[in-house]
Amino acid sequence: MSAANTGVPAPLDTPLPSPVPGDEHDQCPVTDVLRRIGDKWTVLVVVLLGQRPHRFNELRRGIEAISQRMLTRTLRGLEKDGLVHRKVFATIPPSVEYRLTPLGRSLLEPLSGLARWAVEHQPAIAASRRVNNLPPRTS
Repeated sequence: MSAANTGVPAPLDTPLPSPVPGDEHDQCPVTDVLRRIGDKWTVLVVVLLGQRPHRFNELRRGIEAISQRMLTRTLRGLEKDGLVHRKVFATIPPSVEYRLTPLGRSLLEPLSGLARWAVEHQPAIAASRRVNNLPPRTS
């Protein structure tokens, strides 16, 4: 989990200390990435940009429930992490286009795998929640 473990091929190949130190968990590269893609809007924005570049208002119209502020924050975070490139066009008024960087494009395959897993296992997860009397998850 620490910087010394960044070359680990799979999480299950590395024995974890017990208990796992909180600072080690916080500094783990996997934890860091999961924080980024685990927020409410990042995956949707990455998927839309994976289809083609979008201008800001196209993205906003394409995601019904997102506010301008949240879209701005999401795009800035993705740009800061090197996943999205922002290009400003010298028009009046200025327009801005967002596209995935090669690093951002490399995220599409693992996201697709996670999406396939989620769709395949959603009925079993929902059944388990019903058995355990847990309310269904909402966004």
